[in-house]
Amino acid sequence: MDGGLKPASDVDIMVVSEHSLDDRERRALVDGLAPISGSRVAARPVELTVVVQAQVRPWRYPPTCDFLYGEWLRDQIAASGPPQPEPMPNLAIMIPMTLAGDHPLSGPPPAELLDPVPPGDIARGCVDGIPDLVGDLPGDTRNVLLTFARIWATLATGEIKSKDAAADWALARLPAPDRPVLEHAKQLYLTRRYSEEAAWSDELMAQLPSHVDTVLAEIGRLAKG
Repeated sequence: MDGGLKPASDVDIMVVSEHSLDDRERRALVDGLAPISGSRVAARPVELTVVVQAQVRPWRYPPTCDFLYGEWLRDQIAASGPPQPEPMPNLAIMIPMTLAGDHPLSGPPPAELLDPVPPGDIARGCVDGIPDLVGDLPGDTRNVLLTFARIWATLATGEIKSKDAAADWALARLPAPDRPVLEHAKQLYLTRRYSEEAAWSDELMAQLPSHVDTVLAEIGRLAKG
């Protein structure tokens, strides 16, 4: 499902905690991650997600994330301080991926700590995250387009595909005029770090609204069904 590490892939780590982190622990995590994560140190970005077991097991929706660190949050963290607990629909996708990966770095297997997520809540998690993705589109175009493709594929098939596999699935179903932007996003994902990505051409940017409208319409149709 994860498709392996690509040039711009994060190292994704989920921690299942017995308690909510206190302010000292939150600051220690930020101070420890900031110097070692991302392009500033020629290392892979780290995405660290902490959940409190009692808040996700037994499973309920919406799930709460106790702490989330990622490179895209670096400026926000610098301005506002360490991440705090908040609802996170995307956990409905991340937890099934963690269970499927079944690769504990320490402690028991994920299935002993986390409950399966019902298909209906996986779908809700996909759809509820769309407004934030739309807001991120101008600054994170490739990743948002690939995530939209994954949401569409997940709603249609019930399977959470890797980003490139989801792009292939979507490309086979898109009208020809709406394919180039996703084809470009997929190629960037497979071959380029974010620092190596050139600005998108005017031609591709002109095609972007139609592509997004088409994919979101398909997602909306499936979500209503």
